[in-house]
Amino acid sequence: MKFQTDGLIIKEQNIGENDKLVWVLTRTHGVLKAFARGAKKLKSARCAPTSLLSYSRLTFYRSREVYIIGDAVALRIFSKLRSDVKKMCMAQYFCELALTACPQEQPAEVFLRLFLNAVYLLSEDKRPADLVKVCFEMRFVSMAGYMPDLLMCRSCGTYVSDEMFFLPRSGTLECGDCHSVGEGVPLSEAALTALRHTVYADDRKLFAFSLTEKALDMLNCASEAYLRCCFEKDFSTLNFYKNIDRGTR
Repeated sequence: MKFQTDGLIIKEQNIGENDKLVWVLTRTHGVLKAFARGAKKLKSARCAPTSLLSYSRLTFYRSREVYIIGDAVALRIFSKLRSDVKKMCMAQYFCELALTACPQEQPAEVFLRLFLNAVYLLSEDKRPADLVKVCFEMRFVSMAGYMPDLLMCRSCGTYVSDEMFFLPRSGTLECGDCHSVGEGVPLSEAALTALRHTVYADDRKLFAFSLTEKALDMLNCASEAYLRCCFEKDFSTLNFYKNIDRGTR
């Protein structure tokens, strides 16, 4: 079996002296694991196209249960990310999310498009990094089948009040009158509006908003807690990013 598709390299592993094993988020087949022979050699035509966070047009061959990359042409290499430790750490967090929940052996164009938009905005400084992060997180988790219910308070139906809380275990909201002490991330009105936007906005407008630092912090607390509950894991790349971020403030 042979086919060609576009994809983003989201993980790479050295195999022997010259070869690599790569994980690719592809447009038509989701996440694929494939061998890239000779890709460690700098003079190899497969070297740059199979490097981490390279967006490439790849030809795949299926040999028994193994995919092998034949022709490879880089379409875009996000080189600016590699010169910024914080941005690179965040991009690697996106990679870990993709490896955790993106489909395999089935179309994944919406996931690939979200990923490419996010890393482009990061690399070109088009939006604040933490805003890109929360938009990616909430839209990704929604597409992966864990869309939260952010329409109203789950108990009384209030749309907005002076106090609103996001409940990460259930992915629902409670107003201040209905909320009891315990689980719940407090949200200002601006943070609540933004959280709804990350889930329900049109794809073309997903990243098109701004927030104060305080509201953005609330939003990130809510999204991180929700992803931990949905996937039942801590993300090592996110922890590393946050340690780097604290160290540079």
